[in-house]
Amino acid sequence: MTNSIFKTAVVSVLLASAAACSSPSEETADTGDSAAVEATAETAYFADLGGEPTGPIHTASKGETLAVSGYDVVSYFTGDGVPVVGSEEFTVRYNGYDYRFANEENAAAFVDDAAKYAPAYGGYCAWAIGANDALAPGDPEVYEIVDGTLYLNFNESVQDRWEADIPGFIVKGDANYPTHSADEHFQD
Repeated sequence: MTNSIFKTAVVSVLLASAAACSSPSEETADTGDSAAVEATAETAYFADLGGEPTGPIHTASKGETLAVSGYDVVSYFTGDGVPVVGSEEFTVRYNGYDYRFANEENAAAFVDDAAKYAPAYGGYCAWAIGANDALAPGDPEVYEIVDGTLYLNFNESVQDRWEADIPGFIVKGDANYPTHSADEHFQD
């Protein structure tokens, strides 16, 4: 019976320690020792580029931070140009959102020039923002690169409409997108 009590006590101490390590205590926050907390948060990322979004970024739901449904945005520009899903191991935080990459090379390329690889209009549908000044989800598998910029569209049918006047929709999209606040999110 003493052995059972000892095991229970050890398990309780371990669980309490794990809980204490998973979230910063109020005492740590009150003493201003945020460096340890920041170091813990940074270790989850390949890199954290900081910054604030200048417009809305499309995610699966409001409050989430995974951009482009986890697709590797550099993969659109390399190799055979077929997008691939990134790995959590190679996550780069950029303007408050998480971009995942298939490998270290792609993550490093994004770190070197994130603006070059991040999709236009925060990953929202290029046709919707250009044609209707509206936010609609961009499908990471329905895309086109125009003059070195990645544009996503809602679906193949919408992509066909966008392709009817790409330059015109880009001009309108470039004017419309900045009028949307960074905290907006597409609502069904």
